[in-house]
Amino acid sequence: MIKDKIKPPQELKRIVRRLKMQRKRVAFTNGCFDILHRGHVRYLEKAKLAADILIVGLNSDQSVRRIKGRNRPINSLRERMEIVASLESTDFITYFNENTPKRLIKELRPNLLIKGGDWKKKDIVGRDIIESYGGKAKTIAYIKGYSTSAAIERVCKGVHAK
Repeated sequence: MIKDKIKPPQELKRIVRRLKMQRKRVAFTNGCFDILHRGHVRYLEKAKLAADILIVGLNSDQSVRRIKGRNRPINSLRERMEIVASLESTDFITYFNENTPKRLIKELRPNLLIKGGDWKKKDIVGRDIIESYGGKAKTIAYIKGYSTSAAIERVCKGVHAK
């Protein structure tokens, strides 16, 4: 069930500890995932292939507003969590209130930290933490042509406006 995938950070920390004791490889990725599109779906499918368990951390509504502006997010955290949790590739979903997931990564201690190919490996937030205990950071090829911000801009201007 979708609701079983949605966990507060502290509960997820205990779950991850148990999973790692069972020798499960745990991957973590994060983002706003405001309006889910095909690029997101493909990215999460590829991320899931890298591990036994995929955790997706979502920016809280306040975090999205600070990063993207006062008119975002379009969908609330609750809605975004349910939508991303509905994907087969997502095993667990949680949230963070900060601008970056650094604290959450430190608490969860995943084996693998995954970001899109639009990130340089050296710039991945939390890479230093994960590598400090033997984990790895990995990028997945960026799928061009998909952007929530660009889609919102097109809708606001009129899809076919010239």
